[in-house]
Formats: sequence, structure tokens, C-alpha cells
Amino acid sequence: MDVRTSFAAQTYAQARPATQPSPNAAGLAGAPNAFTALADDFVRTLKAGEDTAKAAMTGGADPHALVEALAASELAVETAVTLRDKVVEAYQEILRMPV
Repeated sequence: MDVRTSFAAQTYAQARPATQPSPNAAGLAGAPNAFTALADDFVRTLKAGEDTAKAAMTGGADPHALVEALAASELAVETAVTLRDKVVEAYQEILRMPV
């Protein structure tokens, strides 16, 4: 088995649960708590990537850990951008509705 294939499968397995809805986030009542949790998770992911990058620059982390942290950060940013685009698209659709 190729190392890249193994790494890709491992990264997918770690990212997969993030795409599944949480049972606590169902309905509008849990929406504020769900968004808060998502924002906190986003911040933690970026902070972990930043800490790993700093450690790699000073020799405290191996390059493999750096690549994993950067991949997780990239996935988090892409998800946030996609979410933002969907919200903007929905808002623009609402503005186009006749009154």
C-alpha cells in the first residue's frame, strides 16, 4: 500500500465525522449552540495548525505532522468559505423575492 494512499484514507476518516450532522444540532432551537460549536472547532483547528507550524520551524515537529496540520487547516478554511458562499447566496435570493 502506498504511503500517500494511506495518508489520504486516514485524513478522510478524520474529516468524515465533521460532515455528518450532530443529533444535538437538529432543529432551530439548537442552531445557535451548533454554530458556536462549529466556530470553536474552526478556531481550534486553525490554532493547532499554527502551533504545529511554529513547532516545525523550530524543529519541534516532524514534517509529516506539519503536512497533516496544514491539510486540516485547509479543509477547515474551505468549509468556512463554502458555508459563507451559501449564506450569501441565500441572502441574495431573499433580496430577489418580490414583496
